[in-house]
Amino acid sequence: MKCHSLSPAFLAENMMGPNSVRILEELLDGCTLRPGMRVLDLGCGRGLTSVWLAEQFDVQVFAVDLWIPATENYRRFCQLGLDGRIVPLHADANALPFAEGYFDAMVSVDAYHYFGLEADFFPRVIRPLLKENALTAIAVPGMKQPMQDVPPEMTPYWRPEDLACWQTVDFWDGRLGSLTERKSWEMACFDTAWTEWMATDNPYAVSDRPMMATDGGRYMNLVAVRGKAAPYSG
Repeated sequence: MKCHSLSPAFLAENMMGPNSVRILEELLDGCTLRPGMRVLDLGCGRGLTSVWLAEQFDVQVFAVDLWIPATENYRRFCQLGLDGRIVPLHADANALPFAEGYFDAMVSVDAYHYFGLEADFFPRVIRPLLKENALTAIAVPGMKQPMQDVPPEMTPYWRPEDLACWQTVDFWDGRLGSLTERKSWEMACFDTAWTEWMATDNPYAVSDRPMMATDGGRYMNLVAVRGKAAPYSG
């Protein structure tokens, strides 16, 4: 992970799940963003992905999250000397305070499944904010195969409602079907991103260890969809 601000200690302290920077690196592999572009980082958590974007591409990042206060993220960005390149906001994904056609790119790592399940979410909420051909890249936890019921051995870890969020590559490809030059795939970084998360002493990471051992590579997945925003008629 080529980002001088994201030391192993800083990453371990601020991860909220499978290593989001590792996921973002694969998600944007081969992509180019020009310096000064405006990028929406939707569901940024503690801002690790926002830091990576700002340093990797020298873009202006709008770091939006509902769970993490903007002031907390602002202090983190100031600590890294990036407060001039990352704008922290506390906002609901369904009520984003931006102008139409404002963003050159949008990314979302380990968050979109909380708010983007409905078929009309992207065209109704996200597409209006993007310029035509804006890079759009989303990575979410998912399943290798469609699943109606929680497998018996996974009932200590999963609730039935969790399965509604954890969907397959085909499901998410359909939800982002309006993107042009679209690519959807199962992410190769699954094992590494999860291993790096579970190596931290975060209590949630510790509690995830038996879940991952029980899953044993049978069910869980990381799903990526990337493409460009199609023309928008309003």
